[in-house]
Amino acid sequence: MTNPLVGVLALQGDVREHRQAFERCGVSTREVRLPADLEQIDVLAMPGGESTTMSRLLRVFGLVEPLRRRLDAGMPTFATCAGLILLSTRILDGRDDQLALGVLDVDVRRNGYGRQVDSFEAPLHIEAIGGEPFTAVFIRAPLIERTGRSVEILASIDGRPVALAQGRHVALGFHPEMTHDDRLHRLFLQRITDPVASAA
Repeated sequence: MTNPLVGVLALQGDVREHRQAFERCGVSTREVRLPADLEQIDVLAMPGGESTTMSRLLRVFGLVEPLRRRLDAGMPTFATCAGLILLSTRILDGRDDQLALGVLDVDVRRNGYGRQVDSFEAPLHIEAIGGEPFTAVFIRAPLIERTGRSVEILASIDGRPVALAQGRHVALGFHPEMTHDDRLHRLFLQRITDPVASAA
């Protein structure tokens, strides 16, 4: 895949910041709010927000089944915070009607690092992007409780994964779009354009 069109799910969260980060990486973006928008894009970024609200809005805008079809067909995703929760296999403390799309072989716990007042920043050493530590911003971040054998852990804090990849999907428990450090957005683009990287 060369020069992909990146869709950014525009229901909640830092939509503008994700678009700006990807555009600094040299690719075009568009907002995704309706099923027709999904048909126009090559990959999807799923920003943070409140995962139960995002589940409800996906239903309100008729996006659940179209999104499932695109994911089943292999559409790559870049998911942060609530986006990671939506793509998980199991939400340990989720509501009965909350979406877990099963794209990532992980179990998660919402707000596992605490509430809004417990937000924090942490330097992460991420070998896949090299260079200086990445400043990760955690806001009501999900806790990844289990990862499957096909999941590649990119970074951890205190032995807990906070960044991971599976095939051509990259998922983060924090908000890279808030840092103006585009290395993780670039890593995702590299994985979807480089067959060797995506097979890792």
